[in-house]
Amino acid sequence: MRHRSLLIMTTAITAGALTLSACGSRDDKDDSGGKDGKTTVVIGVDAPLTGSLSALGQGIKNSVDLAAKIANKNNEVDGVTFKIKSFDDQAVPSSGKANATSMVDDEDILGAVGPLNSGVAQSMQGVFDRGDLAQVSPANTNPALSQGDDWASGKKSRPFKTYFRTATTDIIQGRFAAQYYYKDAKKRKVFVIDDKQAYGNGLATIFAEEFKRLGGKVVGRDHLTVKETDFSGISNKVKSSGADSVYFGGQYPEGGLLSDQVKQAGAQVPVMGGDGIYDPAFIKASGTNNDGDLATSVGYPVEQLDSAKTFVKNYADQHYKDPYAAYGGYSYDAGWAIIQAVKAVVEDNDGKLPDDARAKITEALGKVSFDGVTGKVSFDQYGDTTNKQLTVYEVTKGAWKSVKSETFKD
Repeated sequence: MRHRSLLIMTTAITAGALTLSACGSRDDKDDSGGKDGKTTVVIGVDAPLTGSLSALGQGIKNSVDLAAKIANKNNEVDGVTFKIKSFDDQAVPSSGKANATSMVDDEDILGAVGPLNSGVAQSMQGVFDRGDLAQVSPANTNPALSQGDDWASGKKSRPFKTYFRTATTDIIQGRFAAQYYYKDAKKRKVFVIDDKQAYGNGLATIFAEEFKRLGGKVVGRDHLTVKETDFSGISNKVKSSGADSVYFGGQYPEGGLLSDQVKQAGAQVPVMGGDGIYDPAFIKASGTNNDGDLATSVGYPVEQLDSAKTFVKNYADQHYKDPYAAYGGYSYDAGWAIIQAVKAVVEDNDGKLPDDARAKITEALGKVSFDGVTGKVSFDQYGDTTNKQLTVYEVTKGAWKSVKSETFKD
């Protein structure tokens, strides 16, 4: 069937230009919808809302909720009220797949934000694609999700048309980290460890390849298991290898303990990781002073972006129980991208949603372009963000401090 061309405003749309008045946060189930004859559009949110990664998951949920509230306050889409419906995947792929099925079965859900974990995303993509339901992840970084399993050989092929993300990929993040370690930190002998998960293993592999290309040496490679706590064996290997640094592909619960035990083994070297360890919980998980440890994360520090000032204020005004954390800005932008796609589809259909709204929204997402919390928001032919900004953070006096931000250039 032929579709009429979707007219997307390419002029800058400032995401969340209106400041909400301060009020207590409401659970997403209580958000009003359907009043005054308006159509309610539900945005599904999948994230780990309980468990060890809930600090990140709650920030994702709240930030999308804020986007919906701002859209309603602004009357962003005539005749449409937005609300969210959240799903807890506990960072477990099977739970994510079940949640994706529930979202597809709910006809009111016309777009989804999430998940946090790349491994969870792998279990959800096919379900969303079969249901014509677009998803926009604020945090997935595994390249295969958007560019296919053969991306490393240069044979890029988009597996699912419904998949988008506002976070840059590990192709960028891993290389950026290796370049910082080699060129800025002057490290030459690194011990690489990963948690055997899709995100951690992929990121560590990309880092190691770039570090070696630059002239550095990978003096050891090992793996740990998620939810284990004794990494003394690996830590002793790090010590005996003569490594001047460690790179860890994984999340902060294991990363903090690994940093602790590496130092206890007598290897006084920094541990560096990706956005999965960039959280205050990484520091709290370590009982040993880990000043000097490093992490990369997608984008620039939200607090330092002029484009994020309104988001930061609006979030504070809502008095959410949890902070927006590492992915708040990207989650808001993911939700806002769906809202803008809905807006384009409604405007292209005489002010109302078409019967094939999900398919039209997926098509519209590929053409969305606006000035968001994290900078310019748009997607390339793979559904990947065109924003390639990254930051290196260092633990300084028990807190993460940004030390370098730049737009990555191949």
